[in-house]
Order: sequence, then structure tokens, then C-alpha cells
Amino acid sequence: MIHHPCFLLHSFLAESAARSPDAIAVVGDGQRITYRDIDRRSNALAHALAARRVERGDRVVIFGDNTIDTVVAFWAVLKASAVASIVHPQTKPARLGYLLRDCRARALIADHRLEPAFAEPARSSPHLATVMITGTAADPRVAAACERLAALPRLAALDDALADAPHDAAPPRRCIDVDLATIIYTSGSTGEPSGVMMSHRNMVAATASIASYLGIARDEVILCVLPLAFDYGLYQMILACSAGARVVLERSFAFPAEVMRTVAEERVTGFPGVPTMFATLLGMGSLASYDLSAIRFLTSTAAALPVKHIEQLRRQFPAAKIFSMYGLTECKRCTYLPPEDLARKPDSVGIAIPNTELWLVDDHGHRLGPDQVGELVIRGATVMQGYWDKPEATERKLRPGPLPGERVLYTGDLCRLDGDGYLYFVGRTDEVIKSRGEKVPPKEVESTLLAISGVREAAVIGVPDDLLGSAIKAFVVPEPGVVLDVSVLQRECRARLESFKVPHHIELRAALPRSSNGKVEKSELG
Repeated sequence: MIHHPCFLLHSFLAESAARSPDAIAVVGDGQRITYRDIDRRSNALAHALAARRVERGDRVVIFGDNTIDTVVAFWAVLKASAVASIVHPQTKPARLGYLLRDCRARALIADHRLEPAFAEPARSSPHLATVMITGTAADPRVAAACERLAALPRLAALDDALADAPHDAAPPRRCIDVDLATIIYTSGSTGEPSGVMMSHRNMVAATASIASYLGIARDEVILCVLPLAFDYGLYQMILACSAGARVVLERSFAFPAEVMRTVAEERVTGFPGVPTMFATLLGMGSLASYDLSAIRFLTSTAAALPVKHIEQLRRQFPAAKIFSMYGLTECKRCTYLPPEDLARKPDSVGIAIPNTELWLVDDHGHRLGPDQVGELVIRGATVMQGYWDKPEATERKLRPGPLPGERVLYTGDLCRLDGDGYLYFVGRTDEVIKSRGEKVPPKEVESTLLAISGVREAAVIGVPDDLLGSAIKAFVVPEPGVVLDVSVLQRECRARLESFKVPHHIELRAALPRSSNGKVEKSELG
């Protein structure tokens, strides 16, 4: 028999199901489901989609939370040779309607409990050929939802559709690795959302690279508290599936004590988070009441972990490796800091991930040397195909590379490299504050504030000022039980920063506004 290598993303599921059919693949909502069951259910849903006129390359929006149904739907869409786009369950109707129209979604798979958010957008979407809602019509709540939604095209209850479809094999493969696997929409904080197009090749390459430096093994138990609609969350499920490991789904980190109980009970080995999550976790105080001895690694992305949080995490998780990472949706991951380098390079976001190349350029596109600040450029198999239906935005981000016809990613992130080739994140080019004619990266001011005793979180923005152009304003969250003095914070900043970088205004807050993926929403600060 000829062995076909893993060219397509959903080959991970097929291979793990063939190798370990009875292994638990997903834990969530009190359920434990095996690889055999995930494989068979996604086979059936793929056939159901095909029977409902979903064809190769069609876009399918999955509107759901971190649930087993969302996982099954994701793999099913790929098996149907279509393109999956998972949308966060807190998405408002107007935005959901935009996404359905923008990607010209052929099908919508939605949690029936989200009916108030998807009903009107689905009715007004001109391209939908079918709508499936979770559950079975034998459930009175689902039956009532089906009755209210009866006017939607080819409406079906998901479990009923699965019961009538073949389970034993997926539909014939019709796509190849350069076809799209997903469209992941960016947050759109600076304008309308943009759909990042990722091919099967992009995602298989990213999975292989990340799994190699994390050392993902078959006996891994990976926590996924980050939304599956967020690429960092989605890849936790994909990483687990690629190794035949287990993923534990949690819907949010709003109740960290409950999450930590699950971590202990499930013997979680991998704990992915973002800096704001770890700040919340560390704010709980001692974690000694939880048995966290199984945790082998922690990962963090979005920015470098504050040094004091690294030190606290090392005390709380002495046996775990801590991976500080950095990336963006347009290429999944850029860098990781090897755990052995944490002590000597604590402010760095690390080195290029395996099979990826990076460099910095100035405003004219010329390469920069060590200790110079410039825009980060990424080259490799993980670089996106572009933004869906936005050719001008794509041209700004994807520009000619070293080889004829090649395109590389201009990230829009300002960074510097040290003499050893380790990267340091400085800020976003579109976030740099111009004050007194000088350029001030918010990240530098935030890092300075975080280094001050008693500061738990900090966010910095520019606010209009007639004299300065923009004045620097900082929002600071104290550690639990700590009372901070604004004048002391300003004095500490003056001692550590150039005068033009010192915040003109500091506002104390109990908490910072966050997006659904855990990042601080600076657009809500002012």
C-alpha cells in the first residue's frame, strides 16, 4: 500500500483515529469523546454538507463556543473540501452579518443557543445554501428554534443530519495543500475585520514547527481555554490532534479557580495562555491547593511576558518549562524563547521558529543590523495567502522576497535584534505615539510600569493634546490589596525613562477592558 504523507490538515485526524481509535481526543462540557467518534461524526457531517450543496472551496462559518460540536464541525468542513471560519460566540449580529457577507458563506453551522445573534444575519445573508443548528429536533428547545428559523435555507438539526449520513469514511478528497483551509478574521479594532487566508500547507507547516519545539507527545493533555475562534486557541486543538493527544476545552478564564480545578483533575500537561491570563492567575495568590504536578510546559504569546510574571510563574510551576512566544494571525507564529534562555534573555520574544526566517528593515526596506529598531519581516511556509477579497491590504503586507515571485510578510511590528539574534518586540507601527515630535512605543512605557512594585497590569495610549500633539496616558491596575500613588508611579517613570516617554496622565483602574481572546482592548480606553 502506498503511504500518503500528511499534506492536508485533516489528515492529522484520520491518522490519529487510525492509530489510536479509543484514545480520548476531546474533553468538554462533561463529555469525553474518542478519536474514533470525532472521526466518524466529522465524516458524517462532511457528507451532510456535501449533500447540501457545499462544494470545494466554499466557505462555512462555524458560530460556536469551545465545544465538541465546534471541533467536529471544523474537521467536517475540511473533509468536505471547504473552508472553515470559526466565529466567536460573543460576536454581535451586525458583525456576524458582515462576516457572512464578506466571505460569501455557503453554509452556517451554529449553536442553537446563539439563535438571538445569528437568526437575522442568516436570514439576510444572500449566499447561504444551508443552515445547521446544534442538537436534535427531539429536544424541545431545538425543535422550537427550528420552528422559529423555518424560513432559513435547508435548515437542519445537526445531530439529525449526522444520523442520516455515512460515518465510515469521509467524502473523496478533492483539494490539495495549496487550497484554503481556514479564514481567520482579525479583531478589526482599527477598522472592518479582515479575513486572513491560511492554506492547508500553511497550517500543517505551522503545526509541525510548533510541535517540534514544544515537544508535543501522544500522552499530552493540553488545556484550551482560549477561544477556538482565535488562532492560538484553534492550534491547541490541532496540535493535540496531530499527536493523537487530548485537548481539554474550557469556555473562558472568567472563573480561574474552576479552570485550575479542571487542570488538576484532568492532569493537564500543557497550559497555553496570554499575559493577561497569567496576570489573573498569579493574582489568585498561592496555587498550592491544586495538584499541578503534571504540567510540563506553559506557553504565552501576544507579547513578551513581564519579567516579574516569569519569576512568579517559575515559583508556582517549578517543574514546568515556560515558553514565551510571539506571533500574529498572518503567519501564526514568529518566534519562541527557548526556556533555557529565560534567565539571560527575559525581555526577549526569542528566535525564529523552526523552518522560518526573519529580519528587520528600515522605512526604505533596507536590512538592519543588531540593536537597530525596524519593521519585522517573516519568510516561510506559515505566511498567509493574503486577506480575503482585500487585494490592496494584501499588497501592503505581502511584498517581494529574496526569490523571484516569492512574497514575504511585512508584519507592521517594530522590533530589534540583539547581537545573538534574539528578537525584542518594541511596538506596532500603527500604535507608536508621536509626542513632542518624538516616537514613543507604548510597549516600552508599559514594561517600565510593570517593573514597578505593586503594578499588576498597564496599558498606554496616546490622547490628543494641543501642545504635544499626543500626550501619553497610562492605565494601571494594582496588585490585589495594594494601594498605588500616581505621583509615585510618575516619579518612578521619570527615573527610568527619557522625559518625553514619561506618562502625562496615569489613571488607576480595577481592571482593563479585554477582547474575547484575552487581549487588552485599547480602543475602549480614553
